[in-house]
Amino acid sequence: MNKDTYSIQQFFDWGDSVSCAVKGSEKFPSPPQCVLRQTCNKVTYTDRSICAIKGSSVDISSTYSHYYYSVESKFWFRPDRSRQRMNPSQPEDLSKDSQYSGRVQVLEPETGRSTLRITNLTESDSSEYHFKFETPRFEWRSVLLGTTLTVTDIQDIQVKKRANEQKLDCIVTFNSCRPFDLSYLWYKNGIQEIRETSGSYAVSYNYGDSYSCALKGYEEFHSPLTCFYGQTCNKVTYTDRSICAIKGSSVDISCIYSHYYYSVESKFWFSRDRSRQWMNPSQPEDLSKDSQYSGRVQVLEPETRRSTLRITNLRESDSSEYNFKFKTPRFEWRSVLPGTTLTVTALQVQVTRIISVHQSQTEAELKCLSSCSPAGCLYVWFKNQQRIRTQQTSTLTDIFSPGDTVSCAFSGHEDYRSPSVCPSKFSPVSVSPSGEIVEGSSVTLTCRNDAKPAAKYTWYKGNQPLPLGPGGIYHFTSISSEDRGIYYCKSEDQQSVSVFIDVQYLYIEDGCKQHVVKCES
Repeated sequence: MNKDTYSIQQFFDWGDSVSCAVKGSEKFPSPPQCVLRQTCNKVTYTDRSICAIKGSSVDISSTYSHYYYSVESKFWFRPDRSRQRMNPSQPEDLSKDSQYSGRVQVLEPETGRSTLRITNLTESDSSEYHFKFETPRFEWRSVLLGTTLTVTDIQDIQVKKRANEQKLDCIVTFNSCRPFDLSYLWYKNGIQEIRETSGSYAVSYNYGDSYSCALKGYEEFHSPLTCFYGQTCNKVTYTDRSICAIKGSSVDISCIYSHYYYSVESKFWFSRDRSRQWMNPSQPEDLSKDSQYSGRVQVLEPETRRSTLRITNLRESDSSEYNFKFKTPRFEWRSVLPGTTLTVTALQVQVTRIISVHQSQTEAELKCLSSCSPAGCLYVWFKNQQRIRTQQTSTLTDIFSPGDTVSCAFSGHEDYRSPSVCPSKFSPVSVSPSGEIVEGSSVTLTCRNDAKPAAKYTWYKGNQPLPLGPGGIYHFTSISSEDRGIYYCKSEDQQSVSVFIDVQYLYIEDGCKQHVVKCES
């Protein structure tokens, strides 16, 4: 390998560090080096790049040093998040970023070393991470690359037979990068066989055996069961790994099973979550004999070696993992591999935001909440029992009058709607009196405070705060036409609700009869 040497001549301070890179290849700079002393201002990252699996945790580390003065502040940040900051030129502490709430921890295992730990990784965490420190006389503002994190997900996992060998290989495909130091688990007939971390497995001689593999820590993503000898062996394959169903509806949970040579003596469905009710916790019991499912369970066999568990009138307590078991004279399927996970959801409408109040009408944002969503399902909204055909997402924004009711459902499951709510009842602001407001009358604006602990509210007209009375109340003793306009009730967290005050003019005709005239602008 050829080595080229380049030099630079410049004046340096005692705490300066220097790094270099080839022009056009700035992504590969050299580590910072102190110029005049052993200790200087620098940050060195343990890894230039890290690949981690979605849902896992990662440690991103750096060592840092500083000349003479002590550190006043230090934190980790993402340069690409600066665009969302109040001041883009000033990076902000990642531990205060709402995207990482409850998932970030900064460790300092030893002096001069900082580790950013991120848990429950998501693909949106893929980014470049930097460390920053500040002393009374110096601030580390390096443009050098930090540590690039790429979060990947398991795309596919398969067991492959080696040609002319008694060995199997576990082949895992990722949707982006490939992590290092993967640990594997191997299963024989659904039972974990060995605890080695190798991606290959030496097969013992048995015609009825089936094999599967998984990554350690991701057992729910195991490979399909594979027969090593022939097409028929002992195995159970579930049609769906997970199902979302609606409370009150019905569901079919299916599997295909096979067995080597001997006929089946018994077979049934069970749920491990119900093991506390079993006579012998190590021996699963038939779900059709469970009192919780009495009259609601039916087992169908539409074709040979296919079994379907049908549960009707679903309850949220039916959310569980369901497994199938069979027994022959010489073999019993006792797999620890996951079966089908059923989640039963009950829809609920939540008023997430009151946008404005105009006289008696309320503009609000609503969300249809569910613990899961059936595959490919769109949302359906109903206002006063009439379907809103223009809205198919989980969020609805509309104007509501007193007495309006709203409910939601999944498309194709309109018979299982959420309970109805009245959006206007959720408005935190009220105007008293609620009818027409006449010039010269007494009017009170109230901002309801349901937060615990109680939040502080301020009334504004435009940008001007208004003096409040007790309990977040603003009072007009004698309202005038000049008071007409939009008023905002703002909380401490800067969320606001607006209300429009329409003041009607008052005049006297013939000196005896009063008339109200409404002026529109």
